[in-house]
Amino acid sequence: MSQGVEFNRLMLEMRSMQMEAMAKQKPPAISAPEPGAPSFSEMLGQAVGKVSETQQASNQLATAFEMGQGGVDITDVMIASQKASVSFQAMTQVRNKLVQAYQDIMQMPV
Repeated sequence: MSQGVEFNRLMLEMRSMQMEAMAKQKPPAISAPEPGAPSFSEMLGQAVGKVSETQQASNQLATAFEMGQGGVDITDVMIASQKASVSFQAMTQVRNKLVQAYQDIMQMPV
């Protein structure tokens, strides 16, 4: 229950900060992105690619350990496995936040 209260308080603070920032600024002119700057979709694609690479490296290390290849330590396998798990969980949370933001935008009155 306290997490819900904490989340609501955080959202209220963020909204008040947004309102203050919007009141202080004039509407920004829509400008073209800087040349060479990656777009949001490119950045997201790169992040997904890195998560995939981390998982593949973890699987390769685990397979090498299971096959008994020399130089592969169980601690390295476990660390790689945890890195892959954490990166996947983080990507899942980013996806959840993006979906929630999309739903919030779609529910806004026009």
